[in-house]
Amino acid sequence: MTEKEYEKLVQKASPKSPMGKDCLNAFWIGGAICVLGQILTNCYGTAGLDKDAAATAASITLVVLSALLTGLSLYDNLAKYGGAGTLVPITGFANAIAAPAVEFKTEGFILGVGAKIFTIAGPVIVYGLSASVVYGFVYWLWMLLA
Repeated sequence: MTEKEYEKLVQKASPKSPMGKDCLNAFWIGGAICVLGQILTNCYGTAGLDKDAAATAASITLVVLSALLTGLSLYDNLAKYGGAGTLVPITGFANAIAAPAVEFKTEGFILGVGAKIFTIAGPVIVYGLSASVVYGFVYWLWMLLA
């Protein structure tokens, strides 16, 4: 079988993706998550928190909700429907950390959850911390020389 014949066979067997529908679902699911974040921020603000504290409390709430929904296997169902819309940074990151922990729970808390919880998010955390140290050092030098 030639490469072109194989490609035709793959295209014939592959299901057609409803791209317009998928984009619309991602848009409204991601938008709904963002609207929920704004509602939480407004609620925390009316409860007496200043703007920064309200935003922080809303972020923490979204992380906890995302991790809880991941643990209950509900976030996966939302992701199947909403696709990339569920990758809104803070909820998607919480899901990326919680999902490996849930998956490897049967291997125990030390060798399962503890060892696998950062398999996906670990490189992101390491990069973020390393970049912040480098940027902080460059900023310190800049301020020292200025």
